[in-house]
Amino acid sequence: MRIILISVIPVLILVGCARQPTLTAELVPRSLKAVNLEETISRRDELMMAYSLTSYDANNKPVAVVNGGWGVETVRKDEQLDLRSAASPEHNPAKPISLALPRNGRIVASVVLIEVDDYNQAKETISKIQKIHNIVAIPIGLLLTVTEVLTPLKYVSAGLVASGVGLQLVDKLDDDDLLGQSSVDLREADLRQKKQRLVHVPAVFTGQNMKDAFDYGLEYDIQLKAVKIQPVRQ
Repeated sequence: MRIILISVIPVLILVGCARQPTLTAELVPRSLKAVNLEETISRRDELMMAYSLTSYDANNKPVAVVNGGWGVETVRKDEQLDLRSAASPEHNPAKPISLALPRNGRIVASVVLIEVDDYNQAKETISKIQKIHNIVAIPIGLLLTVTEVLTPLKYVSAGLVASGVGLQLVDKLDDDDLLGQSSVDLREADLRQKKQRLVHVPAVFTGQNMKDAFDYGLEYDIQLKAVKIQPVRQ
């Protein structure tokens, strides 16, 4: 009996102290369909997309942010783009971004779709965003806006500023440029309880500019992966 007790107690201690794997969220843009265009005269729209992941700890304090960008791309009516791969020489893929999800915290995925007026300026903007692609930064700016209602556009803009781009998308856009914005707020405790590993987000962006009505369908995924943190060996 003594041998059994001595053998069981250490096992119970080890199991009780074992840490659960950390969840990492990955935002994966999947597809974009141009059901109807904003520019009916030229019969094509020039688009760019910016997206971000922002994490909060258990006390709802901003912890980290990563950014991504896609464009500038030309699309035509009824065209559907596979954003995960370069389906043709004309289009580039939208690269995923990923960020660790704090224990008992949450993560906000934000996406904005923009119709480009100034092609050269937009290319310069996307170039800046892609240089800091998936680089983790501390979202200090969000600490100053905790009392505001944060839209996806404000999340993306704050993330870019935190990453050193110094770009305020909110200030540069007018109402006609923004085709749509989407976000999803995921809580770590809920995801772990449900053992959910995939969140599929279909977003529909519709509106009207002067006499031109636009209609876009964007799909993106939030994939959740368990990452074990290995202990440091002495």
